[in-house]
This record gives sequence, C-alpha cells and structure tokens, in this order.
Amino acid sequence: MTVPKALTIAGSDSGGGAGIQADLKTFQERDVFGMSVITAVTAQNTVGVQGVYPLAVEAVETQLDSIATDLFPNAVKTGMLFSADIIYAVARKIKQYGLQNVVVDPVMIAKGGQSLLQREAVQALKELLPLCEVITPNIPEAEVITGKEIHTIEDRKEAAKQMHELGVKHVVIKGGHDQSHQDMIDIVYDGHKYVEITHEKMNTKHTHGTGCTFAACVTAELAKGKSVVEAVQTASDFVHYAIKHTLEIGSGHGPTNHWAYRKYFRSNI
Repeated sequence: MTVPKALTIAGSDSGGGAGIQADLKTFQERDVFGMSVITAVTAQNTVGVQGVYPLAVEAVETQLDSIATDLFPNAVKTGMLFSADIIYAVARKIKQYGLQNVVVDPVMIAKGGQSLLQREAVQALKELLPLCEVITPNIPEAEVITGKEIHTIEDRKEAAKQMHELGVKHVVIKGGHDQSHQDMIDIVYDGHKYVEITHEKMNTKHTHGTGCTFAACVTAELAKGKSVVEAVQTASDFVHYAIKHTLEIGSGHGPTNHWAYRKYFRSNI
C-alpha cells in the first residue's frame, strides 16, 4: 500500500489551533501521513501571541534534509517562515530535492494583529513563489504581496493575475475578509480562468487557524493526487464545517473544529 505523505514547514502554535498543530490534525483527518519542519516556536493562545522564538537556519535545513532523504513527501505546505534567511533556506532545499506540489500559505499576521513575518521577509517570499504550485493568501496578505488595495471581486481577480505573473501556477485568494458579499467566496486562478467557490458566511470569532487549515487541506489533497480545483473545493468545504461547528473554547479567537468535516459533512453524503 502506498501511503500519501505531506510535509508542513511552519511554526509551532502552543495553543494548538494553528501552525504545525493545525496542519498535522488536518493531514490526519484527510488520511495523509503528516510530517513537520519547525521554523519557530510561538507562545500563543486564543487571546494573542505572547512570544515568537525562531529556530536557527541550520536547524530548519537539517530537519528538511532528514525528511527529504527518507520520507520524501508527495506534497509540501509552507506556513510561518518568519525571516528572509529561513525563506531562502527553504527555497534552496525545495530546489535541491525537487519537492513538488508546494503550497505556500503566506502567513503574515496573527488573528490578534501580531506580525508573524519580518518586514524584509516579504520580498524574500516572492522568491519562493515560482517554486510553488499553489499560494493561498487571504485578502490582507494579497494586498501586501501585490502592494494594492483589494475591495471587490474584480480587485481580487486582478491581484490573482499579478501573483500568477510572479511565477505561481495557481493562486487562491480566500474570501474571509471580504465585507462586500454576504457569502464566502474563494477564488482560484490558473493563469487562464477563474473558479469561484461559494459558501455561507459564518458569523463567529472562532476562526483561529483557518488559513493554516485551509492550506494544509489543499496540501493533503494534492498529496493524494487530486487536481488543484478539487483540492481547493475540499479545503473550502473542510474549513466551512470547521467554522460552522465551532468548538467555542478560549476567551479570544478560538480554534476551528478539525473533526467537523468528518463528523458532519460525511454523515450527510
């Protein structure tokens, strides 16, 4: 039996709602063997981030060497990479080992407003984009990458086109921050056509880790051989149910429910 394997390269969230913890939970829920390379350790909970402690570049590189030389992944997700040096190191290793199905979640700002990416790392992030299959920014992240404000669906489509021109094969701009629509609309762009995936918008503050979870689900589906559009559709469904059936824990932005898709979606089909 061939077991699909997915690797997350990201920070650790002590609260368990985002980062590698959310990624590994999602991989497990999607029947994929999960592995991790930790870039930084954060002290955080639902209220905010109390501390960020990046690992040495050498530590990140050695973790990647360990995985790539023995447990070669079918897909790779990058999350919080923190610094330009770590981003460049990850890019080098992706090239060195020929890692495929790379999904970049450009983690920049935590739900509480704390920056999770150093300013000089934004330019370095653009160097990573030609190596990735999919990038999954939310609207604020897309604004930082493109340098343009985004207010409408057409603005998002133009931003997706701009990011595609940076070398990304598929751009997914999520609709969670879009206040102009009652529905939640995620947009997928492959350089030729746009696909819109729509869900009912949930009115809740318990959305911690949704970006990590979304990208991890896309990664898991790619590891299983699904197309990008199929992977994004599943990820969009997965996160929708994770928010709809919230756990309501913590006194701030609580985590999403990683088992909700399995428990509620599958029971209805």
